[in-house]
Amino acid sequence: MSGATIRLSGVSKHFYSAGRKIEALDDVGFTIQPGRVAGLIGPDGAGKTTLMRLIAGLLLPDEGQIRVLGIDALAQPLEVQSRVGYMPQRFGLYEDLSVQENLDLYADLQGVSVAERPARFQELMQMTGLGSFTHRLTGQLSGGMKQKLGLACTLVSSPRLMLLDEPTVGVDPLSRRELWQIVYRQVQEAGMTVLLSTAYLDEAERCDEVILMHQGRVLGQGEPADFSHSVAGRIFQVSSTGLSHRHLQEQLSRAPGVLDALIEGEAVRLVMEKSSAKPKPDTLLPGQEGIHITAAKPRFEDAFIARLKTNRPMDKTALSLQRTATTGAGEEVIRVENLQRRFGDFIAVKGISFSVRRGEIFGLLGANGAGKSTTFRMLCGLLPASSGELAVAGHDLRQAAASARGRIGYMAQKFSLYTNLSVMQNLHFFSSAYGLRGREQKARLEWALTTFELEPFRNANAGDLPLGYKQRLSFAAALMHEPEILFLDEPTSGVDPLARREFWTRTNALAEAGVTVLVTTHFMEEANYCDRLVIMAEGEVLTEGTPLAMKANAHTMENPDPTMEDAFIQLIEQRQRRQGEPT
Repeated sequence: MSGATIRLSGVSKHFYSAGRKIEALDDVGFTIQPGRVAGLIGPDGAGKTTLMRLIAGLLLPDEGQIRVLGIDALAQPLEVQSRVGYMPQRFGLYEDLSVQENLDLYADLQGVSVAERPARFQELMQMTGLGSFTHRLTGQLSGGMKQKLGLACTLVSSPRLMLLDEPTVGVDPLSRRELWQIVYRQVQEAGMTVLLSTAYLDEAERCDEVILMHQGRVLGQGEPADFSHSVAGRIFQVSSTGLSHRHLQEQLSRAPGVLDALIEGEAVRLVMEKSSAKPKPDTLLPGQEGIHITAAKPRFEDAFIARLKTNRPMDKTALSLQRTATTGAGEEVIRVENLQRRFGDFIAVKGISFSVRRGEIFGLLGANGAGKSTTFRMLCGLLPASSGELAVAGHDLRQAAASARGRIGYMAQKFSLYTNLSVMQNLHFFSSAYGLRGREQKARLEWALTTFELEPFRNANAGDLPLGYKQRLSFAAALMHEPEILFLDEPTSGVDPLARREFWTRTNALAEAGVTVLVTTHFMEEANYCDRLVIMAEGEVLTEGTPLAMKANAHTMENPDPTMEDAFIQLIEQRQRRQGEPT
């Protein structure tokens, strides 16, 4: 135990915001041994980032002791900083510098000698697959490539401890897998210790151990399997021959004894409040025929939900949009034909075609740099198409973009909020921008505060909100004018599983009310919420269809029950093989 890489004892830290005292950490203590990959897991506001910054020597605790690599972090924070590699959520890459210039800069900052650099740079470029891009400006890299460059810059000096704060947020599944390969190579070959936080709970199962946090306290530490075993006998999968998966989830979420109901393919995964024998269909859904229930193997996410979720059904009726047209179900409301977008000689979107029907949840998936965001911006009327046909809500966007935008709600990937304005000021601004005035505006403001549970934060600056509440505020702002069509660009990026569930409960309710939803996401399992989807790569559509059909196409003898992530990676790798690219 004396050789622990990280040892914390009785660590507490508080901040003040808008005159309120916020307890970020409360009596935190744990130990991490050398050569381990430890996951820091918890919902938004749990204190994960604060803890990372304390361990990195960038903050000092109010109470407690922190030893890092045998160094007292309180007495020698600069020494800790020089020994530790720290990659924060918004890693400081310089987008106007090339890949090589960023590497040189971080080698200077980390004191790496000029003689050591060529061999180290070559190793890092080979490891990250960026060797062919050393002269490219960093701002021109895809999101996944930027994350890999950030990791390379963190590793320039070969630190013994690496701290990674949500390194895989906003990157596609293939890039996520490559980032994990880099991390484990450092552990296995260099004996490095890694502490990382993540919003992807499947990644927690790749860690040697996890530290579960909530509201600034440690709830437990152990191997992922230990947490999973704690919910054995409480996990079931339910399918129905008479209900859609969305209807089934909605009804099961209100069933007695159900703590969590999560769409999983064409079925619904249940976490029950207590261990018991397999629940009976008549108990869960009285009077409903064609219900099939089977026991399921528990996983870490089930244990996370069981520890942290409260059984408080959301009032979906509050999301009803009075002006949403519920007639014409199934009619085409978005039509894209041979859509193309050029930026000089570069073709970002290459003649894609698809259509979306009223009340559908339609997914637009793809690797970083696939052209999803460019397509999204054209659909919202924010970027003109170079060629092709594009119609939204009956309006040709090449001729009547302003008319179409009045019927569209848009939630941007980075949450387009004014961080120096309060929650109420943001809502007032967006409702005014959508043309709401007087009594109607006042009613919608109160609706937003109540429905999204923002009342306690109405006077808080948007920039000071936890990420999950920023998401709520951004979602509320997009709905102020009761749009017919809702565009959601990476709406759950970076938020924890509890916030993602809450978000999709609201989104499903909107779709049931007749709102058409177009969504991009890097959480492949969220594709299960979509009625149909397309997967893009390099500006082209690779495939279109239902999630069930895509997973069926990925079925193999070795993987008889593929996930959406499996299907996605298989499609991308098949394309790479056809093009002769290395996988």
